[in-house]
Amino acid sequence: MKTINYDQKPYKVIKTEEKCAWTGYENIIEELKSKIKEHKKTVFVIDCYPGVYQKEILENFKKLNPCLTINSDDCAVTPEELEKLIKEDMTQDRVFGKMTTHSLADYFKKDLLKEYKEKIEAEKEGLIFLYGVGASLITEGDIFIYADMPRWEIQLRYRKGMANWRSFNEDAPILTKYKRGYFAEWRWADKHKKKIIKNIDYLLDTTQEKNPSMVTSAAFFQALKQTAREPFRLVPYFDPGVWGGHWMKDNFGLAENKSNYAWSFDGVPEENSLRYQFGEVFLEISAIDLVFLEPRPLLGERVHARFGDEFPIRFDLLDTIGGQNLSLQVHPLTEYIQEKFNMHYTQDESYYILDTQEEETFVYLGVKENVDKTAMEEDLYRAQNGEIIFEAEKYINKLPVKKHDHISIPAGTIHCSGAGNMVLEISATPYIFTFKLWDWQRTGLDGKPRPIHLEHGIQNIQWDRDTDWIYQNLYHQEKEIYQDENEKIEQTGLHEREFIETFRHTVWTESTLETKGSVNMLNLVEGQEAIILSENNEFSPFIVHYAETFIVPASVNKYKICPAEGVEKVILIVARVK
Repeated sequence: MKTINYDQKPYKVIKTEEKCAWTGYENIIEELKSKIKEHKKTVFVIDCYPGVYQKEILENFKKLNPCLTINSDDCAVTPEELEKLIKEDMTQDRVFGKMTTHSLADYFKKDLLKEYKEKIEAEKEGLIFLYGVGASLITEGDIFIYADMPRWEIQLRYRKGMANWRSFNEDAPILTKYKRGYFAEWRWADKHKKKIIKNIDYLLDTTQEKNPSMVTSAAFFQALKQTAREPFRLVPYFDPGVWGGHWMKDNFGLAENKSNYAWSFDGVPEENSLRYQFGEVFLEISAIDLVFLEPRPLLGERVHARFGDEFPIRFDLLDTIGGQNLSLQVHPLTEYIQEKFNMHYTQDESYYILDTQEEETFVYLGVKENVDKTAMEEDLYRAQNGEIIFEAEKYINKLPVKKHDHISIPAGTIHCSGAGNMVLEISATPYIFTFKLWDWQRTGLDGKPRPIHLEHGIQNIQWDRDTDWIYQNLYHQEKEIYQDENEKIEQTGLHEREFIETFRHTVWTESTLETKGSVNMLNLVEGQEAIILSENNEFSPFIVHYAETFIVPASVNKYKICPAEGVEKVILIVARVK
């Protein structure tokens, strides 16, 4: 099936009565000039998310001819001091750190913040330009702009050689930069953004280098308010991997690359972006802004009460069709992730088999009956040292799977998708805590051995999840709930240890779904096209295509699903918080 109608750049149209968005530095500067000339003295502030190209900001906004220019980074601790301060959070592990509890202000010198604030106050006329990470710690000024940045774009910039904030690590491995971002920088930056975002006058999008867009805060907040009350998609991104295949390349019309595509992330608000159209202007923002600013209508009251402003469900795609096995792995138990990494909840997950290369393929899941724990641990360590090849099938169940099977994988369960599967991974949001136990003697795309985490992994393996337990609890647990001539509803999981529940809806004519007080995340797992309709005409018909993930906010309450014209039936998988 060639599904070239997959939309790689979804966007939402926001209608406003007046001009509210601009693109290109020339147009943005003209808009700001119209505000500046109203004042004898104007303090103009651009607070930047780490990863924004500050040099580009300075080169273009200095065209406003400020009488005083200040970079807030000059008030921060030195790179050497910062390294010492974050050392405990970074740990010695190659991949994992500890979620920091610090705030951005902890890394600025209070005396310098005061000194620069007084310097600004001493100016009696003219334009004062203040920019940089944490600029508003000095003052929010008269014109206050926030320069936002999605995390996927930050990762791409790391790969091009960008260093972490206040660092000289341009040549550091990508894992090192990402770890510092994930466990420290992005946490400080998000805390800071949440404090100041409601005070801004404009939001600046610099995702496209040298081609920014800017929107008024009123229009920005209106866009988020609208999004939290109707179906929407995130902007997906695709990435190669050593085990990756060619299914997504073939079915999504992706650009050819030298290797493959292993992952698609199209349901991870922490890393994905949202794209809006205001008139002729397109704007891209970090999707997490929606969670921060509209958590209750988006998540639902009970989900917000439990998780706060975190989006708890994650969808992504894993492509091994024409590729290789994933690594043999395990995820941390709740108490382990809390104690070791300062995370609130863990990475429970599941594999929904979207497609297979052959009629039946396989997954590895749980240990075999009466497995020799000591022998398995010894073999894992010997394999890590290169002494032997680990015999996975000696210790781990290898189970056949076919299209539309759904396998639950609560944390602590050894698992691995085999080659030849197109997996829709449905899981809790924590998404980097994968303890690899065995990786089939592979190196990464960078030519270096992929990280193995036996010390972490072995402490989390649940040895009682053997063959019998797997068959009773995780494998083929589907239950039919309802069927008539219009629809069939099946509960496909997940295990009672997981807070997510999933349902498969097969629709021939029309099906009405309820959000049940929780945000719903869905994927169209069969059928070329489906239409999502409002029960009360509160939003326009929303079109989704095969394999696209989309989100229905809790505030929608009820919505209808219909096959598009000419489509016999559609099948959707729906996930929500129990």
